[in-house]
Amino acid sequence: MKPLDILRFALRAVTAYPLRTALMLLAMSIGVAAVVMLTALGDGARQYVVNEFNALGSNLLIVLPGRSETRGVNPANFFTETPRDLSIGDADAMHRVAGVVRVAPMVAGTSEVAFGGKLREAMVVGTAHDYLALRRFQLAQGQFLPDEEGQRNAAVAVLGSKLRSELAGSEPVIGRMVRIGDRRYRVIGVLAPTGNAMGMAVDEMAYIPTEQAFALFNTSTLVRIFIETRDRAAIEATRTRVVNTLKARHDGEEDVTTITQDAVLGTFDKILSAITFGVAGIAAISLGVAGILVMNVMLVAVTQRTPEIGLLKALGASGAVIRLAFLTEAVLLSLGGAIVGVALGQLGAWGLRLAYPVLPAYPPYWAVAAGLGTAMLTGVLFGFLPARRAAGLHVVDALGRR
Repeated sequence: MKPLDILRFALRAVTAYPLRTALMLLAMSIGVAAVVMLTALGDGARQYVVNEFNALGSNLLIVLPGRSETRGVNPANFFTETPRDLSIGDADAMHRVAGVVRVAPMVAGTSEVAFGGKLREAMVVGTAHDYLALRRFQLAQGQFLPDEEGQRNAAVAVLGSKLRSELAGSEPVIGRMVRIGDRRYRVIGVLAPTGNAMGMAVDEMAYIPTEQAFALFNTSTLVRIFIETRDRAAIEATRTRVVNTLKARHDGEEDVTTITQDAVLGTFDKILSAITFGVAGIAAISLGVAGILVMNVMLVAVTQRTPEIGLLKALGASGAVIRLAFLTEAVLLSLGGAIVGVALGQLGAWGLRLAYPVLPAYPPYWAVAAGLGTAMLTGVLFGFLPARRAAGLHVVDALGRR
């Protein structure tokens, strides 16, 4: 038999039993679709986290109170214990460290925000003028917190876009008073819509000067200090100088933790990549189940078509040709299921992007290729036993069966 004849034989066998073929295609397509969809979800989550951190820039250094002995970065680094808190003096000292371009102290808490008879709970951040540029935020109206000496402690506030719309609607807010907690502040700016950044709803926050936040929350400590270095290459050298400066200010004790944006990003990238590969592996198990179904159905097909196999052998077809014909049939079933599965997976990923627009749930090319390749390999592996059984039938025995 010529290769074209073998292909025709396999296609005729596939189309001869439409219900059986449809069930096998469904089994294989579900496995491939699961691989494509789950990897799209995992890779989309990874890309989302990467984009969130990249929005901060690649030369960010974060200083937290407390010493963490754990090397690398993990979530515990953000919740450290410390015998000494960070102060506004520590933040001011960072301006004098070589390699530092911008410094933004941070105090945070929740408080009631009231305007025009409307009231809601919101996150209030106490910070400084450089916070806007350091976090890559944009203003929609007005200006950010003042940087002029003597104005840094002014009773002013900047509102996130969603907070502003919920409190004031279409009314102008610039120059008007807003109550935060038990204090009144003059609104001097509104941020442009930003969405979430590092898990925080920026559009729902209010920003006030650091000293005002100290008074509002009855504290004198910072939760962290954001530092922007001159460039990415200067991060490590600047980190060393920052730690040495704080150590000198804290009686020779190194009681702070410094985290770079690259370190945090690298850790989350590795974790989410591992999760993506893990869920792809779990989904690939279903391809093995589909392969077993292919093998079982092909074994039944060999039994049903024994007289046909005997006739082919009587006409001179060799065992190798019979084996190749049945392997071709198994591969066609697997390939058809894989193609349908890729289409279903892409459709599912599209649905995920519609449901969660912030999640870039695009299936990676390697996942699509792996799904197709695994389906083909499964078809060949599990189709080999039925093909070998068909090739091993004796011509007289095969022709004698009904």
